[in-house]
Amino acid sequence: MNKFPSKEAVERLRKRYPRGTRVELVKMNDPYSKLKPGDKGTVDFIDDTGTLFCVWDCGSTLGVVYGEDAVKKL
Repeated sequence: MNKFPSKEAVERLRKRYPRGTRVELVKMNDPYSKLKPGDKGTVDFIDDTGTLFCVWDCGSTLGVVYGEDAVKKL
């Protein structure tokens, strides 16, 4: 079961990764994803569960799940 972040943690994420921020995937805990570490994308939005939705350069729009996956700012 996923543990959702607090409202404060989500707000911190939204301040750190505003729409338009370029990111690079560090890890994704999804065996079905075609995304791989090093893939780059642009932040679209962060939902209330802390999932960071990107438009990836490869065309994917898969979200980065809070506490499971990781990105870094470019």
